[in-house]
Amino acid sequence: MRQPALVRKHNQPNDHRYHDGLVGQSESVSADLGGLAGTQSVVANRESGSGAVPKEHGVTRQLISSGSQFEHDIGYSRAVVDDEWVFVSGTTGFDYSTMTISDNLLDQTEQCLKNIQAALRQAGAEFADVVRVTYVLPNAARFPECWPILRKYLGAVRPAAMMICAGLSDPRMQIEIEVTARKRPA
Repeated sequence: MRQPALVRKHNQPNDHRYHDGLVGQSESVSADLGGLAGTQSVVANRESGSGAVPKEHGVTRQLISSGSQFEHDIGYSRAVVDDEWVFVSGTTGFDYSTMTISDNLLDQTEQCLKNIQAALRQAGAEFADVVRVTYVLPNAARFPECWPILRKYLGAVRPAAMMICAGLSDPRMQIEIEVTARKRPA
C-alpha cells in the first residue's frame, strides 16, 4: 500500500507546532500566529487617522464608509480594501441617506445590493469581481423570494455562496448580505 508523502516521522511529538517533523516538506515551517503557514504576516502600525499599511509592506489598506451611523456607533467600516481584496461588511436594506428601511423583503434585498454596489465602486471594484457572498435571513423560508433580485446582480458572476438563518440586530431587518471581491488588474 502506498504511503502519503506528508507523514509525521515516528520520533516527532504529536503536536501541530512541529511542522518540521513532516516527511516530504522541503523546509521547516514554524508555528504561525495569524498568517498562513509559511507566509509572512503583515502587521500594520497605524498612525493617527491613517488607514494604510506602511509602504514598506507593499500592501495598501483602505477603509470605506457609507456614512451610516451604525458604522460610527459600532466601530466598523462598510468595506475594507486590502491590496486587490475587497471585504464588504454585512449590509442591510437601510437607505443610508435617509436612515430608513422598507418593511418589504424584496425592497430590502434590492437596497442591500445597491449599498454593496456603492461600496464596491468606492473600492474600484464591481459585482463582476465578487468571489464570495453570504446571505443572512431571520426566516430561511423566504430566501427563494429574493432569488430573482440576487440573480439580477450576481447571476452572471455566480460567486461561491452561503445562506445562514439567524436573527439580525434590528427586527425590521429581513436580510443582510456580505461579499468578498478580488479586483482584477486593468
